[in-house]
Amino acid sequence: MSLLVLLFLLALVAFLYASVGHGGASGYLAVMALLGVAPVLMKSSALVMNLAVSLFSFIGFYRAGFFRFKLFFPFALSSIPCSFIGAMYVLPDSIYKKILAVCILISIARLLYQFDKSNKENNAIPWPIGLLVGAIIGIISGMIGIGGGILLSPLMLLMRWGNLKETAAVSALFIFVNSVSGLLGAIAKGTFVMSQDLVWSVLATVVGGAVGAYLGSHKFNVPTLKYLLALGLTIACLKLFFT
Repeated sequence: MSLLVLLFLLALVAFLYASVGHGGASGYLAVMALLGVAPVLMKSSALVMNLAVSLFSFIGFYRAGFFRFKLFFPFALSSIPCSFIGAMYVLPDSIYKKILAVCILISIARLLYQFDKSNKENNAIPWPIGLLVGAIIGIISGMIGIGGGILLSPLMLLMRWGNLKETAAVSALFIFVNSVSGLLGAIAKGTFVMSQDLVWSVLATVVGGAVGAYLGSHKFNVPTLKYLLALGLTIACLKLFFT
């Protein structure tokens, strides 16, 4: 029964995150934290699940015509090697949980905050800033096992570097390449851990992510479910802070 609950929650998280161009790692990690999964297994599992969901999400937004390479490249150029480096650094469990909790808080804000949906012209991304942002997010992503889109997309929207759909498309590919890099770093370090339930977890997130990516790229909105997800993430965040 606990496995069925885990699979359902992972599929729901994948569905909601993919609808806004995210792989969902922070959500998967929150679910696993609530269910008491060990941090070393959490990190490995989240990276693998991120790959499929972020790829589905990117394909959906790309086909809908929202991807802009010029918005993606400055961040990815520095984040990819930094994600590999970050994945090779193993954090103590207590510090890992606190950093993850902060990332989940950002995830909650991204879900609930209503960003400007107007079609105002984008601001140019200064290359030094883009490279610095990519490097910082890459390091954090590699260390805790996320793709970094949940950190990049709010910044892009606040700085008006892209509109909602463009940001979703960029974030999806950003998550994918950083997850690949982080996974390779974990394998090189010898910290990648497989479990028997991982295959089923990946399948659950693939199904949820594929549906979410398709509907999200076609103006789909699920405000009630997003509020419920935010509540669940808040509970997980509190558990990480105080355990």
